[in-house]
Amino acid sequence: MNLSATRLFPLLLVLALALLTFWLERTVRDEPAQFAQRSHDPDYVVERFAITDFDRAGSAESALSAAKMVHFPDDDSTELLAPRVVQSRPEQPRLTLSADRGTLSQDGAEVFLYDNVLVVREGAAGMPESRMQTSFLHVVRARSLVRTDREVRISEGGRALVGRGMEYDNESRQLSLHVQVRGNFEAKQ
Repeated sequence: MNLSATRLFPLLLVLALALLTFWLERTVRDEPAQFAQRSHDPDYVVERFAITDFDRAGSAESALSAAKMVHFPDDDSTELLAPRVVQSRPEQPRLTLSADRGTLSQDGAEVFLYDNVLVVREGAAGMPESRMQTSFLHVVRARSLVRTDREVRISEGGRALVGRGMEYDNESRQLSLHVQVRGNFEAKQ
């Protein structure tokens, strides 16, 4: 069988066009997925967001609210504007946390608060109200645990503490300040 240039050229041209068509089709099909992975655009926004967790008896245990919630599908992150967390478990003092902004973990079990963070623990039998101020706070909602690696200012009655790094367990009411701790205590009269 003798292949001449006149017979081979159309065959090569059709083969080249088929390869080009296959390459273009693959490129166009994969482009939206690649673009979606690179963009950090929200897929939904919720104004006046609120969610409440209940215990087995049906009592409100923890509430999370925010002026605005924005979810991003590319990394499954959730940002909060003016978040507020209120934990009100039986036989525990109510714990209220607020900040300028925050983020949620993917499963919603952890909250990260940023800028002007304020924690207020209501007074209980024989205990005055306590206030904690910091610039960052990590909240583990299920364990009533809050922690930070930043400077924190704590005031309770006539006492004030300042330190860097803190962990507070609202269930056991244990507070740990880690380093550079300074205190000011008023004498009882």
